[in-house]
Amino acid sequence: MMKLYRFLLFLLRDARTMMVLMVLTGLLAGLSSVGLLAVINKLINGAGTTADGFAVAFIGLALLKVSSNYLSQLLLVTFAQKTILRLGMDLCWKVVRAPYRTLERRGPHEILATLTDDTNAMAWAVNGLPGLAINVAILAGCSLYLAWLSWQAFLGVVVLAVLGLLGYRRLYQRVLQSSLAVRESKGVLFEHFRSLTEGMKELMLHRGRRDTFVEQDIRQAAESLRRHNLITTKHYLTTDSWTQVLFYGLIGVILLLFPRLLSLSGESLTGYAFAMLYMIGPMWGLLGMVPTLSRGQVALEKIESLGLALDEGSREGGAERPVAQGSHCVEFSQALFAYESRGEDERPFNLGPLELSIRSGELVFIIGGNGSGKSTFVKLLTGLYLPQQGRVTLNGEAIVPATQDWYRQHFAAVFSDFYLFKKLLGLDPSLVASQADGWLKTLRINHKVTIQDGEYSTINLSQGQRKRLALVTAMLEDRPFYVFDEWAADQDPQYKDVFYGELLPELRARGKGVIVVTHDDRYFHVGDRVLKLDDGRIVETSPGTAFSAGFRAAPVLKPVARSSG
Repeated sequence: MMKLYRFLLFLLRDARTMMVLMVLTGLLAGLSSVGLLAVINKLINGAGTTADGFAVAFIGLALLKVSSNYLSQLLLVTFAQKTILRLGMDLCWKVVRAPYRTLERRGPHEILATLTDDTNAMAWAVNGLPGLAINVAILAGCSLYLAWLSWQAFLGVVVLAVLGLLGYRRLYQRVLQSSLAVRESKGVLFEHFRSLTEGMKELMLHRGRRDTFVEQDIRQAAESLRRHNLITTKHYLTTDSWTQVLFYGLIGVILLLFPRLLSLSGESLTGYAFAMLYMIGPMWGLLGMVPTLSRGQVALEKIESLGLALDEGSREGGAERPVAQGSHCVEFSQALFAYESRGEDERPFNLGPLELSIRSGELVFIIGGNGSGKSTFVKLLTGLYLPQQGRVTLNGEAIVPATQDWYRQHFAAVFSDFYLFKKLLGLDPSLVASQADGWLKTLRINHKVTIQDGEYSTINLSQGQRKRLALVTAMLEDRPFYVFDEWAADQDPQYKDVFYGELLPELRARGKGVIVVTHDDRYFHVGDRVLKLDDGRIVETSPGTAFSAGFRAAPVLKPVARSSG
């Protein structure tokens, strides 16, 4: 319940004025319901000579109830839709501001489930707030009317209701637990759906793998989801049946037991019976919200377990700080990063401790075998990871969470598992206008792709061509440091010649620090240094001139003139 309370506080934190209006209209709806009940009860028990006055009161209260209900629902729906938009945007911001290692540990499937399924569950919970608020107002008004008729009888009803709610609470916990199981099953199914879409070629080439995957993995996950959904529905129906027994039991006690124990007038007795019957609709409405609120509560817990607590959405320190100009130096001082061990038999991988400096105008090659730590080094260098021991500094300033985002803005990178955005997001339009066409021509991609309204005309290309577009985007970012992780691995020799023989030297000449992860040893002479990683440590440092020049004298592609920007 505490998490649900925090969720509601989050929803209402920026809507105080709207909240006051919703409370006032809800109170009007509740009070008009109480008035209608009182008038109807009086008319049933005979108002005599005052029938005309009660008729006017009935019409006025009915109009007030209808209008207040309309206004309350309109306000609540407006609030709900605004909150859903804010919630979705808030979650997206929290994902991009979360520690990268946290996102890696959770995995893309869980993040996708959070952004889709969990957000949708919370949106349904928000959409249910209008009916919830009106039903609560009606029930509160009816309770006031019952207390006005006979406080002794009302006290007896409260005692019985509390005893019934204790049983309801135990049943509700079962609903909540089964809802958690449903969410876990959805996460597993999402992971299989991701494998289905990303592994389509492998599945099509192997009938046995395809049939086993669909009939076993996907079917088992889908059956698990169906089973948990059915269990949740059964628990909810049991809870609903308990509430019906409690409700009709209360009516039976009022009609059969209270007249023997309490001196209730006929008007009070009919008023109680009528009010209890009138409360059935709002009561069922509240019960209908139980599964929705349960799913919303589970969604909130999943979001918080992802490290994206709703009350921790402040922007990272240094996000608005401008990129430092001039010469730069990145230094690693006994910097160490360690992955968590996933099992007792698995030795955790450590990168470092590293002692290293990389300066502006320097071209450094990074080499090493699989598992040597090259990708981890790139993430530590670019600020995606922070060292757990030692420190990384930029121009003598230590990089900590408060400056991490600012530090990352000094790097442009093309990762080995890069993602290519179709839009040239956040780039200087004048730089795009002056240089983009030149880079497209240099990389021989201009016959397939043009730039229109700040975006590529298409990114539906081969992997090598997409990687060339990613390189174009990186060049247009104009950052102090450039990192390329196996960029040339799937490029033709002519494009490798351009990359190593023209683009990298040009970046160095422009004062950029360039770090290249590669296995192309025939181009090592172009660099200033070659660093070899093995088991997370730098085991060898060699000058680029130590390697024989295997680079062709003239590149196949003629360089295209570009503005230096």
